Order: sequence, then C-alpha cells, then structure tokens
Amino acid sequence: MPPATHGRFHWNELMTWNVEGARAFYAETLGWTYDSHPMPEGVYTLCKADGAEVAGMMEMTPGAGFDGVPDHWFAYIEVDDVDARTARAADAGGEVLRPAFDVPGVGRIAIVKDGAGAAVGLISPAPGD
Repeated sequence: MPPATHGRFHWNELMTWNVEGARAFYAETLGWTYDSHPMPEGVYTLCKADGAEVAGMMEMTPGAGFDGVPDHWFAYIEVDDVDARTARAADAGGEVLRPAFDVPGVGRIAIVKDGAGAAVGLISPAPGD
C-alpha cells in the first residue's frame, strides 16, 4: 500500500459476524489471501491482494458494543496528531466514541463520529507503517 498522508484514507476493515464466510467470499470474488494474527480482542485477519496488504477483518462479538450492528466496512483516515485531531472533532460538533489508544506496531487510533453521525477512525501510523 502506498504511504498515506494527513487527511487521506489509510486503512479499511471489515467488521463482521462471520469472518470465515467473508474470507471465502473475498477469496472467490477478488482472489484475496489471508494472514491471521491473534489479538486480545480475538483474531485479526490481514487481507492480501497479490501479496500486498489491502485491508483487515475482525469478527464482532456479542456484548462487546456490537450488539445489533450489521456487518460493515470501517475506514481510518490518517492524521498528523490523533489526540489534537480528536479534540478538534469534538469541538467541531462531532463525538468521541473511543478516545485515542495505541496499537503496537500499528499506530495511535481514535474513533469519532462526525457532526452528521457517521463514524470514522483517525490514525497516526506507527513509524514504518
């Protein structure tokens, strides 16, 4: 994936109740292959096209804030400073859904809702990402 810059979409994740079904669908439809990585929240699936990482997949679990949420693609926008941009989002009429947190080897992330109610992730990637 080419390097992203401030204000551009950086990453997309499929949040799904059925990772195995989604893996089968995208393998058949797009030819994606996968690498799985255990995490405290479950298994994270990296999706690859021609060997390059193009997206991720996570299984939603009951009781983890996902009850009633349908499968969906979730986008992350790269920002220069997650903490400062999260504060600005709140000042601009948005809502902080999940304050900034660090994901080792990935970067610093926050989840915000814009003034119209659409959720999006903000990310300052880890060096080398």
